[in-house]
Amino acid sequence: MVPRKKPQRLAALEDAARNADGSLGVDAERWELRLYVAGKTPRCLEAFKSLKEICEARLEGRYSIEVVDLLENPTLAEGDQILAIPTLVRKLPPPMKKIIGDLSNTERVLVGLNLTSLPKPPAAKPSAAKLAVAKPAGTPS
Repeated sequence: MVPRKKPQRLAALEDAARNADGSLGVDAERWELRLYVAGKTPRCLEAFKSLKEICEARLEGRYSIEVVDLLENPTLAEGDQILAIPTLVRKLPPPMKKIIGDLSNTERVLVGLNLTSLPKPPAAKPSAAKLAVAKPAGTPS
């Protein structure tokens, strides 16, 4: 029996997502993100800030963000079928995903990008402040 060759497109996608050691693990994939905006509006700036924070926390240097300003290049919206802004498009790893809005809802962005399976960054050390617990009236302290 002759081994079947992978379709060229699938092989190209796998090669693009392959780690330095040759593995295809989710933890070490390269993420390509494209953020469509229209100028430097507060909503677009907030989207970029939120995206950058999420990527730094979850992807630690394994990502690239391309910002496409549709006021400067409106024809670029056709390729990814952009209908609203800001819109985030995840190009790699496949499959392509889109999220519309200012990306301020971190949980929604994590689910939309399928980043919920990646390990969370180490938790911050607890502060020295103590939490005061309210006690019902009449109970001894």
